[in-house]
Amino acid sequence: MPYIIVPLTRREELDAAANARWNAIIDVRPELATAVDLQRRLLARVMSLTRVIEKGRLPRLSLPPRYLAAKLTRGVPALAGEPIPLPVALLADTLTGLCGELAESGAGQAAEHIRTVIESGQLDAGSLLAASLSRDQNAIRTGAAHRGLAADLVWLVAELTVGPFAYILQRMLLSPAAKGGHPAEGEQPDPLVAALHAWNHGYCPACGSWPAMAEVVDGHRVLRCSFCSAGWELPTYACVYCGEEGEPFVTAAPDEERKDRRVEVCSACAGYLKTVDTFVLSPFPLLSIADLETMDLDMAAMEHGYQRPSLKDFAVKR
Repeated sequence: MPYIIVPLTRREELDAAANARWNAIIDVRPELATAVDLQRRLLARVMSLTRVIEKGRLPRLSLPPRYLAAKLTRGVPALAGEPIPLPVALLADTLTGLCGELAESGAGQAAEHIRTVIESGQLDAGSLLAASLSRDQNAIRTGAAHRGLAADLVWLVAELTVGPFAYILQRMLLSPAAKGGHPAEGEQPDPLVAALHAWNHGYCPACGSWPAMAEVVDGHRVLRCSFCSAGWELPTYACVYCGEEGEPFVTAAPDEERKDRRVEVCSACAGYLKTVDTFVLSPFPLLSIADLETMDLDMAAMEHGYQRPSLKDFAVKR
């Protein structure tokens, strides 16, 4: 089934797993100690916010399963283009707090400037977070440029802040359908279940983001969303960006002694995807640790001219 339910992890187990992975990174690559320290601080805020959102009241969304199924059938992600109310008051402190963490960890004046502009109201937190939830890179870059802000940092703090909300939304909307599985013989399939089974796109069925990486568990190549942490499996082994299956699409291990860590590269579209063999799928938000663990694969791909493409725009596909 394309949509994979990533098991929930108890807080204590999540904290222990995160610390173990961070310590392992430092043991192997001590030069990443500063990056690990920053990620610890950022994810501490993200995990704290996730727990608060989970205990609060989620918005009631008018997104019936048949409506979502129709969107997915057209290749449009479930959350794309929806006017979803955000708990801005709840998210705002985390947004500015993340700016502070970045300011203290090397981003300096650029991150402090973002926090000042948000706190002064020159950049509306609600509009920023809504643009991030809708994956509108152009809106965020344009807004950042008009205010003299570092666009990549604005994108990062917004994504980290609204990511827990997007993660909870995708589980709320799609997990119940996925649990239904295949219908019994003679029964009509649930439309949403059928649409999820038929999903064959490289972008996330929930939010439309490209995968941060693929985690291969028991031979299943599960694409993992860089934003909401959804997991899905494609029916064919091909480039996730352009669908190329022929000679231009190649999978290689930069380190011959670590063939469990590979890079899929496509000369047809110049895109790349990291692929790692693992025993279990990374729970939210530990996927970002997996991304840091495999940063050398990013460097290997980019050194050969490969890159991640821009996010797709679903604004006109209502």
